Amino acid sequence: MLHKRIYFPLLLLLAILQCNQAFSQDQKYWVFFKDKSNTTFNPYEYFDSKAIERRIDQGIPLYDSTDFPVNTGYISSVTSLVDSVSYSSRWFNALAVYANNEQIYAVQQLSFVSSVEPMMLFVVPANYDGGYDTTSITSYQLDILKRQTERMGGKIFAENNIDGKGLRIAIFDGGFPTVNTSPAFEHIRKENRIIKTWDFAKKKEYVYSYMNHGTMVMSCIGGMIDGTKIGLATGAEFLLARTEVRREPFSEEENWLAAVEWADKNGANIINSSLGYTYHRYFNDQMDGKTSLVVRAANKAASKGILVVNAAGNEGDNKWKYIGTPADGDSVLSVGGIQPESDYHTSFSSFGPTSDKRMKPNVCSFGHVTAAGPKGLTTTQGTSFSSPLVAGFVACAWQTNRSLKNMELFKEIEKSADLYPYYDYAHGYGVPQASYFINMENPETPPTFDFVNDGSSLAVVIRKEYFDSIAPRPFASYNYLYYNFQNSKGVLDKYFVISVSQTDVLKFIITDIKKGEKINVHYKKYTATYQF
Repeated sequence: MLHKRIYFPLLLLLAILQCNQAFSQDQKYWVFFKDKSNTTFNPYEYFDSKAIERRIDQGIPLYDSTDFPVNTGYISSVTSLVDSVSYSSRWFNALAVYANNEQIYAVQQLSFVSSVEPMMLFVVPANYDGGYDTTSITSYQLDILKRQTERMGGKIFAENNIDGKGLRIAIFDGGFPTVNTSPAFEHIRKENRIIKTWDFAKKKEYVYSYMNHGTMVMSCIGGMIDGTKIGLATGAEFLLARTEVRREPFSEEENWLAAVEWADKNGANIINSSLGYTYHRYFNDQMDGKTSLVVRAANKAASKGILVVNAAGNEGDNKWKYIGTPADGDSVLSVGGIQPESDYHTSFSSFGPTSDKRMKPNVCSFGHVTAAGPKGLTTTQGTSFSSPLVAGFVACAWQTNRSLKNMELFKEIEKSADLYPYYDYAHGYGVPQASYFINMENPETPPTFDFVNDGSSLAVVIRKEYFDSIAPRPFASYNYLYYNFQNSKGVLDKYFVISVSQTDVLKFIITDIKKGEKINVHYKKYTATYQF
């Protein structure tokens, strides 16, 4: 019996906090204000019509104090005391500034300032490998290209003319070179579905340069090559934000916050972020869904009716190991990666749970993909590409039922996944499936195995009618049996995936199992629990 094991360590690994800039020199800070007195706000002047529509459809107030602008008098007073200011956040009533120790001390004495926080954050793009470009499609690329959407049931969406039409997707990344010229995006350009762009580093509209990561990510949402879909949402609209900047490690948090408010203002329904923040500022135990400013911003976006999709990260095979932020957010749909060849967790994909023991990732998809790069198709890997594949799926799923609110859709995405209600900290609930949204049925699966207790041991026995005696077929998730041990607090202590080769597949010594512990087992769409 072949065991493929994934262990969940009980002790979190603490990372080394790296601070390369002394506070005696100019440092970047967030200055938070106490109120928004003497400000005015007109949502019909500020918001794009799609943002108004989203709020009305989801019952969200048009007049919310978090959307009101920052008091201009407060900004002027702080500006006079510091070296420079950059971005003011409406949602957090804050201003980003450069200042030295003496200057920031003077700012702290202002009666309308509530607090000051140093901004020391490094971005970690969730791509594992840049891949390589080709001028022609290889057989391997074509195989992956077809299966990365088919694995989510893409054919079912296509047969029902579902392509994300009417949904607006914001992408946060490091640049989008050739998106304005590549044939992979011609269908989007032809219909003028790139609605707005903004470079938050250069403060200009042009984003079609810099890192090609964003180009590949966008292709995995809505790209198409020679009639073959790279991602599922080929009919969606797009907002492109350049937020990641090389050699400017303190800017990305500010850019991410600015981009999420910009995306909201410009009517985004979905945000895809293939970025994560980990050991350069945070410890593992701070991945609690409420500590980092970016996760608070992501959750705030969710409160505005946006569904935020974020890569789980590529820390699974290094010391950090766990998801970063904002993937730790309770309202963030976090996406892990699987291997196309094995249909099983890929080693680099970050593990859950969060530090407060919430399940992450939520779902998973291919972490090894064929994408469109600036010079043609590229074969690459990373949860950077798992996330946009799911973001495209989300747009299509939402198109099938526009009455769903964002967090209702979030739960439906989880329910559609092929392991649900089983989960683990590597795969979440599994890979989302289009059939769930087209058929809107979730028929009860008949039992595929039985628990057999003989008094001293507990066996899991596959029912003969569901046992396939031939060798496991490649790329088929139903050849695996998943099981985990869940303690009395509802936390998974360990979990496993095995390749089934016999009917009497598992046996546990009862005295080895703790009282109150559960064993959850999943095989061929059926999940059952045995509690001790």
